[in-house]
Amino acid sequence: MKMRLVFAALIAFALPAQAELPIQSVTSPGGLTAWLVEDHEIPFTALEIRMTGGTSLDPADQRGVVNLMTALIEEGAGDLDAQGFANARDDLAAQFSFGANTDSISISAKFLTENRDAAMDLLHLAMTEPRFDADAVERVRGQVLSNIRSNMKDPGSIAAQRFDRMAFGAHPYGGSGDGTEESVAALSRADIQAAFQNTITREHLFIAATGDITATELGLLLDKLLGDLPAKGWPLPKRAEWGLKGGVTVVDFPSPQSLIYFGHQGIKRDDKDFFAAYVLNEILGGGRFTARLMTEVRDKRGLTYGIGTFLAPMDHAEMMLGQFSSANGTTAEAIDLVKAEWARMLKDGVTDEELAATKTYLTGSYPLRFDGNGPIARILVGMQSEGLPIDYATRRNALIEAVTRDEILRVAKRLLKPEDLHFVVVGQPEGLGTTP
Repeated sequence: MKMRLVFAALIAFALPAQAELPIQSVTSPGGLTAWLVEDHEIPFTALEIRMTGGTSLDPADQRGVVNLMTALIEEGAGDLDAQGFANARDDLAAQFSFGANTDSISISAKFLTENRDAAMDLLHLAMTEPRFDADAVERVRGQVLSNIRSNMKDPGSIAAQRFDRMAFGAHPYGGSGDGTEESVAALSRADIQAAFQNTITREHLFIAATGDITATELGLLLDKLLGDLPAKGWPLPKRAEWGLKGGVTVVDFPSPQSLIYFGHQGIKRDDKDFFAAYVLNEILGGGRFTARLMTEVRDKRGLTYGIGTFLAPMDHAEMMLGQFSSANGTTAEAIDLVKAEWARMLKDGVTDEELAATKTYLTGSYPLRFDGNGPIARILVGMQSEGLPIDYATRRNALIEAVTRDEILRVAKRLLKPEDLHFVVVGQPEGLGTTP
């Protein structure tokens, strides 16, 4: 699920200790709230809007409709066809993008101060009067179908989709937000219009802006841009019940190596133990070459080029997941090593040296860099949607520094369940078959 990677990037975010991010909370005259970082050095603003729900709002018989709908919003609006809309946007030197992830729809805009009003009028037109012309629908549908067919041949996509289906069954999390060939081919213009009317709403809305705009100007802009959207849409899905037990599932795929996707249930983002779990995961299977799984599976034995794990707390479920590839002849050995490292962390916790090095990495040597208005706006809207406080940026490093070895061992005993790990193996692994 795309949203997992987005969240992994967000929780890696840290500011250097000496940096400050002057975030303002803005309330528009109409009652819309947003976070703002003003920067008037360059006459340019980035606006980020996130609407909770995403592809998990798809009706059960219309999987892929939200994804297709968001891909079509810029393909003509009002009296402008697709080419006319693109020309109008380009004439303003503006950039718009619409996207759908598992748990959210995102709308991004970048515009020059001198063209702010005209750019927002054009964006408003797209958000209220998309055309969904027949030729555009068929063209974009073809692109989506091509992507679905490509994923059906990709071991990583095959493994993740099989894992999700077994874990979540009929819940929206159990299927791809892109839909299937059959479901996307069957979608009508009326289905797309209904998805638009029920997802592009003011309900569950998060907003952030960065750049050459004041709080007063932003408030007026938001009311004009979003004030006449529908108040409510489709209800959010219920919590996704976990249905996957420990074991191995082999999906036959002709290749000299196997792709292994594995995991079990995880921890909620607002759990009091989340930061300890986050540090634990970084030591066990994070992005560094000194992580335990990289050391044991890659460096010492050469069974993979790379292996990693990550926490995936989503809106209606939470997981701890990992992925790696290995030659068919060594896949079974690599899986046994993963289980052994899970058990070792559960039994022994971490060393003082590991903890100190990981804290240094997380708080200093690998901060997410604020390299423009767009990235900052995305970070701010992500913080809001994850329920983080407005001062999270300046507090985050202290929360990491406060994690102790005893805490990590306690959380390991709570979180890590070697017997619950399920491995989906896409390939032709030797000596390994499907087990319950």
